[in-house]
Amino acid sequence: MPEHFSVALTSTLHDALKAFLLRTDGQEDLLFALYVPSVGHERFTALVTDLIYPEEGEREVHGNVSFTGAYLERVYRSAMAKGRGVVMLHSHLGPGWQDASEDDIRADQRVASSAVPATGWPLISMTLGTDGTWSARVWQNEAGDVKGRWATHVRGVGPQLNVSYAEHLRPAPPATRRHKRTVAVWGPEQQAAMTRLTVGVVGLGSVGSQVCEQLARSGFTRLVLIDHDRVEEHNLDRLIGAYPEHLGELKVDVAARNAIRSSTAAQIDVRRVPVKVTSPGGYRAALDCDVLFSCVDRPQPRRLLNHMAYAHLIPVIDGGIRVRHRQEEFIGVNWQVQTTGPTRPCLACVGAFEAGEADMDAKGLLDDPTYVSGLPGGAALQASENVFTFSSAVASMEMLQLVALVTGFQNFGVQRFDFNSGITEAYLDERQQLNCQCHDHLIATADTVTDWHAHDLALEAHWRT
Repeated sequence: MPEHFSVALTSTLHDALKAFLLRTDGQEDLLFALYVPSVGHERFTALVTDLIYPEEGEREVHGNVSFTGAYLERVYRSAMAKGRGVVMLHSHLGPGWQDASEDDIRADQRVASSAVPATGWPLISMTLGTDGTWSARVWQNEAGDVKGRWATHVRGVGPQLNVSYAEHLRPAPPATRRHKRTVAVWGPEQQAAMTRLTVGVVGLGSVGSQVCEQLARSGFTRLVLIDHDRVEEHNLDRLIGAYPEHLGELKVDVAARNAIRSSTAAQIDVRRVPVKVTSPGGYRAALDCDVLFSCVDRPQPRRLLNHMAYAHLIPVIDGGIRVRHRQEEFIGVNWQVQTTGPTRPCLACVGAFEAGEADMDAKGLLDDPTYVSGLPGGAALQASENVFTFSSAVASMEMLQLVALVTGFQNFGVQRFDFNSGITEAYLDERQQLNCQCHDHLIATADTVTDWHAHDLALEAHWRT
């Protein structure tokens, strides 16, 4: 099993840490925090949570910084009471991803030798550069010896997705002539920021297959494709890469083959996950991603992805299409696209799904035509009308949401398009207007509050020390 580590924190927490650690007197500083483990199939992510500030006399700043045993004991008591891991955070007097000095390594080893057995989880040691860039090391107990390794990256999640990388583990993808026009638009720095992400596409139907195509042609290098469905004849009018000879094939196989063929990157890794995202296997695969595209048309998967955006700090870009008919005559269409996660409104509050429908979907009732036809608006629940042109528009708007999220150029908010007027409206302050705080209690909690699947004890034991 390939193993790698990452760290995630909210932009709110990042701002608080930056204000404390980056001193105006030019000295280094330190504090401890706790983290909640987010355990995927191939990645262990530490979700930074409680900041435990030093009390009077618990740390001393003298150019470098030192701390007392009493401070550490207080941190351990809190970690063990909550079942969480320990994070040691300190600042360095330089920009960018920070290498570890000999003093850093000795300090890490000293703390890890007690933190790891006390909590049962790896110790996370994070360093903040003067430009706000995070780096992170992970210390585990391996065969009775505490050993450290670098995290591949640290992501900060809020209005923007800020990611810092360990260049020796996750280097910027090399430029190719095939995507030089793309790089000419975004610039090498922004291109590297986007294309190093691990991007998950959940649902490889009309919208998802086109999102996958755009990711590949844009030079993205790591894709995780999640869909249990197979190609049927009625999919051929709007499924990218699918032809009559592909009837019966898994949609993830069709999308993966098309992505590899369309890729402009020097190398692309496409992982196929032919199960539902609501299954344990699909859920864990999604937790290996840095950002997720929600290209599903059912309320229960949307509710799960909404949970991931907050509880696991994985931004979710979602889009939906509603075609309107009157007596079987087309009268219009609307589509809506948004990104959800901390500082943004949730998918329920913006109307992407209704909790009651998600409950029915989870029970399998939406697959019962007799049951659905008896519900108010039952025909709308069963409808899946769409055409290639609508899907293309939504896929492009979702991709633009990703570009905006990573580059920070703009926050589009919730975008709604009305076919009849031809107007796209953007609602930037939707969270405040909707008073959406319904998922704030889930932020960075992983599955400790809402456990979608019984804890995979074997998988967690693999990561525990």
